[in-house]
Amino acid sequence: MGPGTLRVSFDLLDERTRTVALLADVPHLSCARRPTMDAPMLTMIATPSPLGTLRLYAASDALVGLYLPAQAAPPGVERGVDVLRCAAAQLAEYFAGQRRVFDLPLRPRGTGFQALVWGALTRIQLGETRSYRELARSIGRPSAYRAVGAANGQNPISIIVPCHRLIASNGDLTGYAGGLAAKRWLLDHERAMASPPGTPGVVGSPRAVSPA
Repeated sequence: MGPGTLRVSFDLLDERTRTVALLADVPHLSCARRPTMDAPMLTMIATPSPLGTLRLYAASDALVGLYLPAQAAPPGVERGVDVLRCAAAQLAEYFAGQRRVFDLPLRPRGTGFQALVWGALTRIQLGETRSYRELARSIGRPSAYRAVGAANGQNPISIIVPCHRLIASNGDLTGYAGGLAAKRWLLDHERAMASPPGTPGVVGSPRAVSPA
């Protein structure tokens, strides 16, 4: 697997959307049925960050959720399985400005259209942004920019699947499930990482987000 590649599979909520998800064009993409009701409870850990405490969730050997402090999160059994420890370590490197891409197995659960949008998000490079209209055009659905916004808001793996990199056409940050202060912090942090040292107007990563 090449550098910076995310291994992504999607647990689809509707079997009829399976073909749509294949269009997401994410390296190593595979699609799976939604787990049955007797599937094991999610495992989770909490990890500190400049944005506050993040909650990471895994199912089997893949990351299925990353929730910021302002987001409601599902129940889970606290247990430091390998994929969660690896995710926490990579996030620490990212927040320290030492990691620009993530290398983790991801398995977000959603519909085929959501999978299409989430796959496109993973192709927005660090330091860049896209508008909802631009992302809708990139997936071949130019009139579906409002649906793109809704799918973006349902992304269960914040930061790593970078839904914060979608902004309004006029440059406004618009909404973010983790809060606008967190979205602004992430974009400023990534801009600092992506800019050569000494770039005018770029003075390094911002301070931690203060609790509300």
